[in-house]
Amino acid sequence: MAYVSQEMKKSLAPAIKAVLKKYNMKGSIAVRHHSSLVVNLKSGVIDFGTEHCQVNPFWIADRYEGVAKNFLLELISAMKGSDYFDHSDSQSDYFHCSHYFDVNVGQWDKPYVCIQEEAMAA
Repeated sequence: MAYVSQEMKKSLAPAIKAVLKKYNMKGSIAVRHHSSLVVNLKSGVIDFGTEHCQVNPFWIADRYEGVAKNFLLELISAMKGSDYFDHSDSQSDYFHCSHYFDVNVGQWDKPYVCIQEEAMAA
């Protein structure tokens, strides 16, 4: 059964924050329903082409390219951590993983703000 505790969030937070800092992004980390680790991206230099979307981790390679793709893949890896496992088998309706993870670009009431690199250099 998927489970995320506040202690687990604290142990994964330094790696997640390092990825955010590396790509000059701002975001928050939360736990939802004790089963999902959530990163809400608030602003940054990466243009996702929208002010709000939920990132599907299974389609990152097809949907994104360049720096956005690299960032999301590194972020997901950091969110999984070293203890992540997924023994799910959808054909037999068996779902068993250490925890779920969600990445949101903006939120429904707070859009993602894309900051141009030139403005940040000034």
